[in-house]
Amino acid sequence: MTTIAPAATHPAAASAAAPPAARPRPRALTAESVFIHRSLLHSLRDGEALLMAILLPTMLMLLFTFVFGGALDPSGGYVDYVVPGIILLCAGFGASSTAVYVARDMSTGIIDRFRTMPLRAGSVLTGHVVASLARNLLATAVVIVVALLVGFRPTAGFGEWLAAIGLIALYIFAITYLFAAIGLAAGSPDAASGYGFILLFLPYLSSAFVPVETLPGWLQWVAEHQPITPIIEAIRGFLMGTPMGDSLWWALGWCALIIAFSAWWGAWLFRRKAGRR
Repeated sequence: MTTIAPAATHPAAASAAAPPAARPRPRALTAESVFIHRSLLHSLRDGEALLMAILLPTMLMLLFTFVFGGALDPSGGYVDYVVPGIILLCAGFGASSTAVYVARDMSTGIIDRFRTMPLRAGSVLTGHVVASLARNLLATAVVIVVALLVGFRPTAGFGEWLAAIGLIALYIFAITYLFAAIGLAAGSPDAASGYGFILLFLPYLSSAFVPVETLPGWLQWVAEHQPITPIIEAIRGFLMGTPMGDSLWWALGWCALIIAFSAWWGAWLFRRKAGRR
């Protein structure tokens, strides 16, 4: 009896019948490094945004120092008081552009392309946040140099400078993550810019420009219980040697809370808008 050999399976049919192989997910931090590089390139190409993030706080510092400083502090030392607040204002201006960049990504369709790739949901946000941190630290350095040129005379030693810079970097990281989440929540880049602009008023309702005790009674409560005041007082304590009390612990706690909330909110919004439920 003749045995009939089974027909050979055509390679094309075999490949069609086989389930598609899962695409390998990028190794740890590979996606993050790619998006950081992408965001840094966008920052370099958008030089006007970086220039405005430096010019606006610098102009405010010169305005308060030379126009209002004589009335607020006739001794001429007002620049030493106002610089810590201007530094945080500079960070806020720079970080607010992150909301616009993220909202632009969400509205131009690039996120739809990212959805087809095996990427972690937080890698896109991480790229924006880290690039903004680098951009804002550069802007902060320029503002400090200008402040030194117009009479800012800190009493901090090397260790105090390191502590102050570390706290400034932590604040920039926290506020940038919050702006990134706002960019995800906004419906358009214009809306993201408007929502972010509201947060830029917080330094004006703090001890950035005048002591809290000089504010109206109801406004004193607002200034004392918002995150900007303890951060400013801690930076002022490091740079100028003023008493900071428990401001440093409140500053660290506020920054940690903002980062935790923003990271959770941003990841949830990205998964929701990118279709990864």
